Amino acid sequence: MTEDDLLKKWLNNELTDAEKKAFSERNDYGINQEIINKAQYFKASNFSKVDTFKTFKDAYENKPKANRLNWLKPLLRIASVFLIGFGLYFTVFNSDVVEIQTLASQHSTTNLPDLSLVLVNAESELSYNKDNWESKRSVNLEGEAYFKVAKGKTFDVITDNGIVTVVGTEFNVKTRLNYFEVKCYEGVVKVVSDTIVRQLKVGETFRILNNTFTEYKTTDTEPQWTNDRSSFKGIPLTEVFEELERQYNVDVTFKNTNKTRLFTGSFVHKNLKNALISITKPMGLMFEISSSNQVLIYDKTN
Repeated sequence: MTEDDLLKKWLNNELTDAEKKAFSERNDYGINQEIINKAQYFKASNFSKVDTFKTFKDAYENKPKANRLNWLKPLLRIASVFLIGFGLYFTVFNSDVVEIQTLASQHSTTNLPDLSLVLVNAESELSYNKDNWESKRSVNLEGEAYFKVAKGKTFDVITDNGIVTVVGTEFNVKTRLNYFEVKCYEGVVKVVSDTIVRQLKVGETFRILNNTFTEYKTTDTEPQWTNDRSSFKGIPLTEVFEELERQYNVDVTFKNTNKTRLFTGSFVHKNLKNALISITKPMGLMFEISSSNQVLIYDKTN
């Protein structure tokens, strides 16, 4: 009998007395038993698709990282047994940690324990500990999210690029490689990044792009990406096309193109061809779309 067969019989309570004795003497028996004891606390992660996101947003207004250590393998085998009939994703150890992960072209919404609303953009990850929320009010963010904080509530948004502290406000945080941006749409937010500290009021934007700090104003009342449009002000083309890849789940390659040129404008999320025209036409560039979701950008003058 293989180890997996023995494991399945144990989970189904089908072992003979001799097999039970042999199984209890295995090195991983203690870990296996602990997983069973904790299985009752497992909860499925809730991921919202774009339609759900839009429905939730309208009503309001009217991509765990895997731990690859070898000692987790027996735990994953056990988890897989539970998952096969249900098609759900479970967090094995940190059942008190809530994680929201979005894939390319996917948006999601969630409520924090204080009922603050968070809208998560494509290819982003948001996490927080719900059990100790009152003593440690913080969320971790990789990617981009729009926060509508409940009145009188406060917490920190922790990113690799800085910390945003809020009290009953609305703001957007974008944290990507070499790109950190915070926009305030209501109330006041405090932003700390290395030695730079700012208090942002309505319409003010804090940005660190390629180690250069800038501030500017916006007249928008909410992030345009929540209305299926990505907007940019003086952003290098490389970052603009990276955002296009996230929203359309395509791969963009370049030929004879200066990707450091700055772009100001926007593109829609529902029509790839129109989005590419919006970016390339004002920059004097051309594009080709292949059947395999590959996009080529090139300079027609070269």
